[in-house]
Amino acid sequence: MNAVVITRHGGIEGLEVREVETPARPTADRVRVRVRAAGLNRADVLQRMGQYAAPPGYPQDIPGLEFAGEVDEVGEEVRTWKRGQRVFGLTAGGAQAEYLVVPENHLAEVPANLDWAEAAAVPEVFITAHDALFTRANLRPGETMLVHAAGSGVGTAAIQLTRAAGARAFGTSRTADKLERAKQYGLSAAVVVTTEPRAFVDSVAEWTGGRGVNVIIDLVGAKYLEANLNALSARGRLILVGTAAGAQAMLDFSTVMRKRLTIVGTVLRARSTEEKATATRLFAEQVVPLLADGTIKPVVDRVYKIEEIREAHARIESNESFGKIVLLIGGE
Repeated sequence: MNAVVITRHGGIEGLEVREVETPARPTADRVRVRVRAAGLNRADVLQRMGQYAAPPGYPQDIPGLEFAGEVDEVGEEVRTWKRGQRVFGLTAGGAQAEYLVVPENHLAEVPANLDWAEAAAVPEVFITAHDALFTRANLRPGETMLVHAAGSGVGTAAIQLTRAAGARAFGTSRTADKLERAKQYGLSAAVVVTTEPRAFVDSVAEWTGGRGVNVIIDLVGAKYLEANLNALSARGRLILVGTAAGAQAMLDFSTVMRKRLTIVGTVLRARSTEEKATATRLFAEQVVPLLADGTIKPVVDRVYKIEEIREAHARIESNESFGKIVLLIGGE
């Protein structure tokens, strides 16, 4: 089979499409998927650079955390899936290849209204956003949510899920155009943040009548910690999802204690098989129906063929993308 292969760590010149061994026929509760499209994520860039190794048991040289495709073969214990079914899901590595083997409970059925590129743009961002908003933060109708990097894949997913839940979504970005585009997905108000995080604290106070937001989804990292604490309401919840702007910051205990704040960190890739199965089940039950009826939609920035993997990496590193970048792998 063909796969994206990291031949050496560093720049995009270390990426090649090569023929590698096709995974063996699955056994037990495993499913082999013929991958038609795969999403590109920041984690893939870090893996290419040698800064984010795949967990044990997953290929170190074939990136890819999310995919969409057809069931090709199933193990003898599989009861949920049959050959030819359209599925999408998560894995800890190896999704940017023509075939992939995953547990049957790590898959969900692709709604009929999504093509392969749209389907591949869904799993990582919508499962991450849904898990952060509802499993970790317990967002409720009538509450308020602020997401940093509102034009990212997780950002646009979080905005849509917040709106669908009857809550209000606010956002920040370094680019005014991204915030304007995000409004069509349910962003109530937004502010451009370039160098001074305090700017969004003042905006949040204005938007909420001084109360602060109930939930913050932080995809940026350490640089925003102090401002996040100040922007949260009493009993607010801060969910740490990304570390693009650093992973270490000073924590003001007094603010956390005075406001009775909750700070939760989350990552999908390193979770156990059982935890990923639970996140996928909740996604299938609560998010896929919203995709099927058009309440929420995948946001696709650009679609590349697998042979254009270097161009795709250049695009995501440019920070100009809005939504998801997708690779087509032998299927339109």
